[in-house]
Amino acid sequence: MSSSSRSSGSYRAIFASPGSAAFSAAGFFGRLPLSMTGVGIVTMISQLSGRYGLAGALAATVALATAALSPQISRLVDRHGQARVLRPTMLVSVASVAGLVLAARSGAADWLLFLFAAGAGCTPSVGSMVRARWAEIYEHRPDRLHTAFAFEGVVDESCFVFGPILAIGLSTAVLPEAGPLLAAAFLAVGVLWLSTQRATEPVPRPREQHGGGSALRTPGLQVLVAAFAFTGAIFGSIDVVTVAYAEDAGAKSAASLILAVYALGSVLAGAVYGLVRFRSHAAPRWLAGVGLMAVSMIPLQLVGNLPSLAVALFLAGMTIAPTMATTMGLVERLVPRAKLTEGMTWTSTGLAVGVALGSSAAGWAVDAYGPDRAYLVPAVAGALAAAVAFLGYRRLSPRPAPRREGTVVHDDATGTIAPAPARPEARLPEQGHAPESGAPDARAAAEPGG
Repeated sequence: MSSSSRSSGSYRAIFASPGSAAFSAAGFFGRLPLSMTGVGIVTMISQLSGRYGLAGALAATVALATAALSPQISRLVDRHGQARVLRPTMLVSVASVAGLVLAARSGAADWLLFLFAAGAGCTPSVGSMVRARWAEIYEHRPDRLHTAFAFEGVVDESCFVFGPILAIGLSTAVLPEAGPLLAAAFLAVGVLWLSTQRATEPVPRPREQHGGGSALRTPGLQVLVAAFAFTGAIFGSIDVVTVAYAEDAGAKSAASLILAVYALGSVLAGAVYGLVRFRSHAAPRWLAGVGLMAVSMIPLQLVGNLPSLAVALFLAGMTIAPTMATTMGLVERLVPRAKLTEGMTWTSTGLAVGVALGSSAAGWAVDAYGPDRAYLVPAVAGALAAAVAFLGYRRLSPRPAPRREGTVVHDDATGTIAPAPARPEARLPEQGHAPESGAPDARAAAEPGG
């Protein structure tokens, strides 16, 4: 078992670094569109035309385009820097959303709507950009990096609490187009604010460090992405089935509150998780987290009313943010530093693909078997995620890595930072695999977020 200790004031400590509060705040605004664009498009199209099938297809087009384009955008970021890449890609996305709104308002042909929807998917993974900055700042302080990743997991969940409320509320109460337009505005504000903060922007690595193809070729990352695809299926299916369950109970409006409780469980657990300092490698905790996520789907098969469903989802939500934070910590260890942003984005891509598949499977299950039995869909997805994690666990295990002269080591016991002993004969590996916390970090000499 890993030994851990409480770190008082951990969140205050991570924001002691100059510029950290500003880029994290910018990341919050830049991530809100992830939870607003799709649901905003669905609300807008359904109100303007009453065609729910078209609305869902357009939202799926945005999601799939984002899944296809975001890793490529992040790959360019690793090569050329955040500021040079984020602004033009953001402009493409914002312009496409504006075109979609105008086309929908004017009753344009469906093919034009789908064209703009695909362009709207040219969205940079702002979460990965923020995490890459944390990784740059606290490369040699894994205890603080753990806390920073946990905090960003809480920010992610907060976006999914408030984003849909804003998008649906404004589109239904003010203007049908308000949801997508506000999402585009948040993206523009977040990206522009983030890209102006050059002091904390990770420096692109030399061209020779970008060989070897995509970051997805990293074996351990393949395991994480595959497991996250099934994890995304849990999230997507729970959203659909919960709405159907609440409607079947005669209280469809309660679905948003119940799903907010689901996210609240994740927020609270993530906040606590970030205050714990672990001295073991992250892989065992990640395996346990995915396993607990699968087990938490069992109570959903036994609920009989909305209050019991809310309790079951709150408990299930407590497994999310800690597992997400551990996943990002593993990506930071497994992927070469020159490809870090792309590696983090691939996990988000797996999640997005899983959400789309899970939503589709859950909709079919609700129609075929009813909402009660449709909760089997997230249960099956959880079991598959756990199976992938178990079978691929060996690829995530820590491996000894030699140090090079000049390596900086953080000592958790004393809180000091000191150079490691020189090892002239050692060769620095392509990937870093040091333990997550107080153990030495083997990448410190040559390598320095979605």
